[in-house]
Amino acid sequence: AIVLRERPGYQRWLGMLVAFLGIVLIAGQPQVRGQGLPILLTAGGAMTWAIGQLMVKRLHGAVSGLTLIGWIGIFAGPQMLAGSFLIETGQLNALSAATWVGWGAVLYLGIVMTLAGYGIWFTVLSRNPMSQVMPVLLLLPIFTIVSSMLLLGEKPSWFVLGGGLIVLAGVAIIVFAHKLRFRRVETTH
Repeated sequence: AIVLRERPGYQRWLGMLVAFLGIVLIAGQPQVRGQGLPILLTAGGAMTWAIGQLMVKRLHGAVSGLTLIGWIGIFAGPQMLAGSFLIETGQLNALSAATWVGWGAVLYLGIVMTLAGYGIWFTVLSRNPMSQVMPVLLLLPIFTIVSSMLLLGEKPSWFVLGGGLIVLAGVAIIVFAHKLRFRRVETTH
């Protein structure tokens, strides 16, 4: 919001605060002693991703979401391939031993998640204020928790479930901030 000179308004700031508190509750009380490097790397990754989203936002209208995904693929593909050959082994064996489930996962990640998901995301990001769109990403941990319950049979704690509800409330405040009107109640004597 600051970099793009957007003014989110106090309702959206409130929603971001509520959603962030929900994320803190979901995360619980991690043991951070001796974990400085992983925390620093995670924060650095989040900051790098945020800078990338700012760059996408600045392309507003100049490039479509699908075109942007295409160019990202053209530049990132060779880098990922080179990185794989430098630090991994057994790639050809993995390709020849891949099952239809493995190839299905590759197609799903490549077409549905990347082309459709990011194509839509970049389009939405270019057409809306960043302060309204970005907090919707706070729903990702909730979908992760629900998926782990349905697919893996995990049973989250009450703190995690409560945090999820708080995140949903915060995102609802952000998304529907334009419809919220806090009015001063006047009393008559």
